[in-house]
Amino acid sequence: MTFSDVMTLISNWAIPLVVALVCFWAILKKVPVYSVFTEGAKEGFSTAVMIIPYLTAMLCAIGMFRASGAMEALGALLAPALDKIGIPAETAPLLFIRPISGSGALAVGSEIMDSYGVDSYVGRVAAVMLGSSETTFYTVAVYYGAAGITKTRYTIPAALCADVVMFLASAFFVRLLMGA
Repeated sequence: MTFSDVMTLISNWAIPLVVALVCFWAILKKVPVYSVFTEGAKEGFSTAVMIIPYLTAMLCAIGMFRASGAMEALGALLAPALDKIGIPAETAPLLFIRPISGSGALAVGSEIMDSYGVDSYVGRVAAVMLGSSETTFYTVAVYYGAAGITKTRYTIPAALCADVVMFLASAFFVRLLMGA
């Protein structure tokens, strides 16, 4: 049995085993599993309904940003500065869309890899950026919306600073470990 086979086996059985263990533990503790599960599902549904306005507003803003051409114009404007700090200018659309939308960032990353190749410096930097960052605005919209928080205070500036550091670190470490 190879390492890949073992990992596949673990990934196939991890969630069912955890669910079974939780149910077994609940039965031992005499917790009414089904009624607690349905109550949690009902609460999850009400949370989902509560965050729909936040998600709708965010998705509308993303659509306007991409459709207006502002993302491409901003990328072209920042390309010389990005090159000077070591971030490939070709990844500029990814820098803008990643904090906003995970699926949009995957689409942009896929376009970058189709254009430049997955083993190119640009493709590798894009892949590391995708794997090392979070969809800041989506996460804030979902979690703060679910909790009913309307003032984010320092959350977004701090998260965007972390994104900037991650973008710089991605380009630096790809260059350091894999060459430019």
